[in-house]
Amino acid sequence: MSLNDSFGREHNYLRISLTDRCNFRCVYCMPHNDMQFMPPQKLMSAEEIQTLAEIFVEMGVSKIRLTGGEPLMRKDAEAIIRNLGKLPVKLTITTNAFFLDRYFEILKDSGINSINVSLDTLQSERFNNLAQRNHFKKVWANITEAVKRNMHVKLNVVVMKGQNETEIVDFVALTRKLPIHVRFIEFMPFAENKWQFDQTVSFEQIMALIGKEFEYEKIADAKNDTARNYRLPDASGTFAIISSVTNPFCDTCNRIRLTADGQIKNCLFAQNETDLLTVLRKGGDVRRLIEESVRNKFYARGGLPGFDESNASETYARNRSMISIGG
Repeated sequence: MSLNDSFGREHNYLRISLTDRCNFRCVYCMPHNDMQFMPPQKLMSAEEIQTLAEIFVEMGVSKIRLTGGEPLMRKDAEAIIRNLGKLPVKLTITTNAFFLDRYFEILKDSGINSINVSLDTLQSERFNNLAQRNHFKKVWANITEAVKRNMHVKLNVVVMKGQNETEIVDFVALTRKLPIHVRFIEFMPFAENKWQFDQTVSFEQIMALIGKEFEYEKIADAKNDTARNYRLPDASGTFAIISSVTNPFCDTCNRIRLTADGQIKNCLFAQNETDLLTVLRKGGDVRRLIEESVRNKFYARGGLPGFDESNASETYARNRSMISIGG
């Protein structure tokens, strides 16, 4: 069985948010320090996450990524990870790396060998400003330990004009000595993150900054890849750009998102959601809802106008905040 939308795109990649809570307060993700988090009764339980994941796998999902918030903040994260690790899928996780040292063996036992780490700066003071927490030293120690353990580490760097674009070359230089994959992500609009189009550092601008410092070569992109991938000659690692704003990749989208409160978002920017959790708790037919949600997916950007439209910031701000969607 496969999940196809009306444009013939097969959806086999599910991103499950375990929580909207996080121990960081990144400025583009969490709107403010007094964020109102979901009450526990609104969140999917470990058993409900497992049930829905099994249904999605039966319907054709072959890859699951766990996200948050910070997924490793959940008290039952170990049980969730171990149970999902028994499914016939590629299981991965996105994390801020703060709690990684507690989970290395659990991840290994559950078949997780690839992790995405959100890291927007290599400077401790700037980290404090962007994440609003003084945790750079521990985060970097856990990243380097993951590399030592031969985990495939991807660093997700949200590039924001006037904030961290001067560090692009420093991140690329890292790939010379470490076998990591650095991914530069264009700053995207969500509720209350005060996005404006001119704050986005575009694909072309990122590549121009890299080209001033390095010779590089294009390498093959995987099927359904959201990134365009490159390598420095003789480098241990690679780098890429995810140009969600200036050059989106909607034509090959294969992703579905399940929020921590059990809502399907068939696009990161979709402003309509499908409530699976309520139906599941009532014993209803969630398979039909999943099929309908995927089938009704818009071709691009959740049916919203281009990011460069005059009212784009207001239009996209009607979405959830990034932390309540899941990365």
